[in-house]
Amino acid sequence: MFKKLTSVLVLFALGSCSYFKEEAKPEAIARVGDSYLYRSEIIDLIPEGTSKADSIAIVQSYIDRWATQKLLIKAAELNIRKERQSEIDNLVLQYKTDLYTKAYLEEIVTNQLDTLVSETEMRNYYNANKENFRTNGVLLRLRYLHLPKDHPKFETIKSKFFDRKKGDAKFWETYQLQFKSSALNDSVWVEMNQVYRKLPFINPENRENYIVPGKSIQYPDSLYVYLVKVSAVLDKNEISPYDYVKPTLKELLLNQRKLDLIKKFEKDITDDAIKNNKYEVYR
Repeated sequence: MFKKLTSVLVLFALGSCSYFKEEAKPEAIARVGDSYLYRSEIIDLIPEGTSKADSIAIVQSYIDRWATQKLLIKAAELNIRKERQSEIDNLVLQYKTDLYTKAYLEEIVTNQLDTLVSETEMRNYYNANKENFRTNGVLLRLRYLHLPKDHPKFETIKSKFFDRKKGDAKFWETYQLQFKSSALNDSVWVEMNQVYRKLPFINPENRENYIVPGKSIQYPDSLYVYLVKVSAVLDKNEISPYDYVKPTLKELLLNQRKLDLIKKFEKDITDDAIKNNKYEVYR
């Protein structure tokens, strides 16, 4: 009986060696009070290929920042009055709530929002809200080109430029690469600042001499010459053209859809909680 008991105790002792052995602890590399910084937290800190000296500097800087933050927050907890700490804790909680709800609503919008905005929707919105789309500055439509004065086809180019015809598309495809710069599409509305950049001989002081609807301009510039044709001009505080505000209209309509979708989702989730007795107000 005694031998059997002895054998059981020996087996238990042998089997218990691994049972009572302490689990391997993470290797600490720094300590501030009861807080530890572990090696595993800095494994991905050093970019591949960094020299030994730079690696040491990066790690030391990280450790110093970590320690400073720990010491500062400990000092803050000891020295900031309790009421103020409570205010900060509430702000942190509110910030977390805002981040979570914002991220969740963004997912809802991404998954459910219809991003297709029809031409009819944009036109209807524009026509109903024209007064909200007045110009902040001068808008205009023009075409221009900047070409060498001695270009062998100068007179032909000049004639076709000022007397533009639809049938000349192939002509412009052939010669456009020979111009120093050009913009031949005069159906697009642009702002005056863009004109100043592209046509430096025009400035705020003399623009009234050039920016006139229908005006044709030939302006020499050292070895080059500018040819400009102004198609249309809209002064400040006039109603912006539909084509100019079209991108804005799309964004406005999409933003309104987002707001409507979020508002509907918030109502649905609240109604559902009331229906399932998860939300009630005690009166």
